[in-house]
Amino acid sequence: MRLGSPWWLLLAACVPIVLAWRRRRAVGAAVRYPSLDVLRAIAPHGGGRRRRLLGVLRLLAVVLLIGALGRPQVGKDEAKVHREGVDVVLALDISGSMLAEDFTLDGQRASRLAAAKAVVRDFIRDRPDDRIGFVVFAGRPYTQCPLTLDHGWLDQNVARAEVGLIEDGTAVGSALATAVNRLRTSSAPAKFVVLLTDGQSNAGRVSPRTAAEAAGALGIRVYTVGAGTRGLAPYPTTDLFGNKVYRPVPVDVDEKTLREVAELTKAQYFRATDTDSLRAIYEEIDRSEKAPFEAPQFLDWRELYPWLVWPALVVLLAEAALGATVLRKLP
Repeated sequence: MRLGSPWWLLLAACVPIVLAWRRRRAVGAAVRYPSLDVLRAIAPHGGGRRRRLLGVLRLLAVVLLIGALGRPQVGKDEAKVHREGVDVVLALDISGSMLAEDFTLDGQRASRLAAAKAVVRDFIRDRPDDRIGFVVFAGRPYTQCPLTLDHGWLDQNVARAEVGLIEDGTAVGSALATAVNRLRTSSAPAKFVVLLTDGQSNAGRVSPRTAAEAAGALGIRVYTVGAGTRGLAPYPTTDLFGNKVYRPVPVDVDEKTLREVAELTKAQYFRATDTDSLRAIYEEIDRSEKAPFEAPQFLDWRELYPWLVWPALVVLLAEAALGATVLRKLP
């Protein structure tokens, strides 16, 4: 069920205002009599209280008509529509080296982490029908967001990912094992992991190869992305006077291990040396990983407003008839 024109329901807020205005207008007498004895003699006992029924009937009719203007509808014909949907876990490195500023955003120098978060958020927005989870890792992994269709909440969790949330290090194997564990019980037609890092695995209890073999056994593909320019990258630091300065640091992406992880899971390894190539990588993964499924969609809607209009007309006629007969008012 849905409303075809929900904004008309805002008229309901005007009803109390109109009632208050009419009550103020009714304070003064319309016709003044020197004595009410004659009127009391001919007026039925309790007629004033009974005439309140007229106001109730009119108010009910107004409410029904406002509801009719909202156009309530009920789905009549249902069809199965093919859509795309898979289960995805995004694993993102938030170790200290991700602060190196060899990427750009909006023409300005940006850290690898800032660029990766921007691209990941675009990736999420482009897959509205997927359940997506988010794992961050440094010296150990942490599930920032489990698999969810609430992409607004997921986007907030991606925005909150910062260097320093976890002790430093690069636990690639443990991060992959955590991501795979999130997908282990999934019944989706396809499931995959996108793991981005800019260093070598130097922490954690699980080796990248072991985690990749487990992923392959479960039919989970693992796309790996090595982030960082080739050669030296500018790393921000402060000098003795508190000014921000950059010192060159070597880029240490373990491409051999990342390529091996991808091959063991029948996926691909990518190298991102700048923001454009990083965005192109996620777009290619997005195009590659689509799985069709059928979802119900109502194609025809039946209008229900007549079921409100006709009772409103009956109520208005009843109010008019009562006001002209047994509940009539003397001038």
